[in-house]
Amino acid sequence: MLVGVEEIKVREARFDEPAVQRLIAEAMAELSRRYGGTGDDTPVAATDFAPPGGAFFVAYTDSPLAAEAAPGVTSRSAADSAAGVASRSAAGSRGGEVLLGCAGWRAHGEDAELKRMFTTPAARGRGVARRVLTAIEDSARERGCKRVILETGDKQPEAIALYIKCGYERIEDFGYYAGEEGVRSFARVL
Repeated sequence: MLVGVEEIKVREARFDEPAVQRLIAEAMAELSRRYGGTGDDTPVAATDFAPPGGAFFVAYTDSPLAAEAAPGVTSRSAADSAAGVASRSAAGSRGGEVLLGCAGWRAHGEDAELKRMFTTPAARGRGVARRVLTAIEDSARERGCKRVILETGDKQPEAIALYIKCGYERIEDFGYYAGEEGVRSFARVL
């Protein structure tokens, strides 16, 4: 078994941390498999998630069983793969963490725009995305945002199901992919 729900923790992180960037690369690879191309061409910069105009979060576990039971939980470096060890947070970050998922928000007028929501395949179905989404909503509310808005696509039915279950409703498409076939935009009042 990977980890129990009680072992999943969420913390704020810098978008440009090397371990976070490995997780983002894994997310972009999955989007590429679903949609083709790079997966998502929306311009995103590390500064988009810098307080007070945004924040980025990671879900993680300190459980040594996570690395042993599911070595693919996070992206690995070649050296880590050869050694059979799950990738840990970068040096200077909190040691011993196995990243399970992530997401951030950036200011979009009075709203918080959700970006880069991702859960590693081995951690899905364990409440990771819901915990990260709750952290996003709490952070955005604390910083005065009125709603969380997001763009997703029709090739991500599990994401759409999560958003609807969490009280998100369809809104007029906005942002980088507004008007594109398959785009789905949602919002939730905080």
